[in-house]
Amino acid sequence: MQVNSKAERIRTAKEILFMCLGVISACFGLKSFLMPEHFIDGGVTGISLLISTLSEWKLSYLIIVINIPFIILGYKQIGPVFALKTAIAITALSLCLIFIPFQPITHEKVLVAFFGGFFLGGGIGLAMRGGCVIDGTEVLALYISRNSQLTVGNIIFMLNIVIFLFAAYFINIDTALYAILTYLSATNTIDFIVNRLEAYTGVTIISEENEVIKAFIINEMKRGVTIYKGEGGYLQKKDIDIIYTVVTKLELSKLQDKIDEIDPNAFVVQQQIADLKGGVVKRQAFH
Repeated sequence: MQVNSKAERIRTAKEILFMCLGVISACFGLKSFLMPEHFIDGGVTGISLLISTLSEWKLSYLIIVINIPFIILGYKQIGPVFALKTAIAITALSLCLIFIPFQPITHEKVLVAFFGGFFLGGGIGLAMRGGCVIDGTEVLALYISRNSQLTVGNIIFMLNIVIFLFAAYFINIDTALYAILTYLSATNTIDFIVNRLEAYTGVTIISEENEVIKAFIINEMKRGVTIYKGEGGYLQKKDIDIIYTVVTKLELSKLQDKIDEIDPNAFVVQQQIADLKGGVVKRQAFH
């Protein structure tokens, strides 16, 4: 139990560190690159930047207000822990935008677009590694993808196309083109950090409480499970049920927390899924 508590504290500390680094990176990308040149990006951050550019409203306030519906959606679809961490991260980003005096680094537009997207995308990716998001678009896209044949990438791409068209119409074509460059830079950085935005993780679980864990995955997470029949090969040999399931990266933290709660001694193996077709993961809404 002490070993498990120590591991849990280490994991929590890592998540907090990722969240803090993500918030600071995103704030740096916004204040030192994008905001001084009135550049925009995709997603909720892009919408906030666009409205801020066209009005007198502060970006720090817009980021909170526009993300509120997505925090609520995250609470209903993924869980209260995810929603709480997301709310804290977004609030922290807003406060950083107000109080941290990052200065403009360059006025060269190509560099602004590239490095602004790099640091903003790095911030979003690090926050996701910490089990939350600082841009609610990912939550909306994951939710829609479970109820349609569209992938997360397709949904985010279509949403961002609309944002870029608005930028071209209300600001100018150049801003929209630089916004696309910023978006590409941010997206590639996110992919590098979290290993694909819509990546899935295969989880193998061996536990004495396999029935309870299986019921949670099926009833609460709305995920399918596969049961393998196995035999213990260490010390006492006995028949065991091995649970295998596939979840998204945003849901992985929720599953880990529940497994630790049900059986701190459970043996859990995770592996990245390169591709996925069919199954409950794609068919069901995650709630």
